[in-house]
Amino acid sequence: MSTSRVAVRQERLRWALPRFLGADVATEVLEWGTAHADIQWSNLTGPELCILDWERWGLAPAGYDAATLYISSLAVPSVADRVLREFKPTLRSASGRFSQLVVASEYLQGIERGNNLELEVPLRKHLARLLG
Repeated sequence: MSTSRVAVRQERLRWALPRFLGADVATEVLEWGTAHADIQWSNLTGPELCILDWERWGLAPAGYDAATLYISSLAVPSVADRVLREFKPTLRSASGRFSQLVVASEYLQGIERGNNLELEVPLRKHLARLLG
């Protein structure tokens, strides 16, 4: 789907990636794609999949939604493993790895504000592997 809506801004990445990742990482998006941009377990229903809450959708780094679901699952390893299995081609691609860094920076910013504290340790371990 083609759109001019923007969910993730390049300007934020230039600022946030170095600040929250503490590493010298590339900040330019490799590939843009259309994303829901708020994929989280509370926005998914089942057993028939229905994705809720579309107000943030727009352009984001390719793989952003898969990266968001994966990163948000790291505190529950069995769930994170399942998400990785389902989205492995996306998450292991160059764009998917970049999107994981983007999402990690967003979660680290939230953790700095006191949100999702249960993710900090597994997220930092995952980042060490990604950046290692």
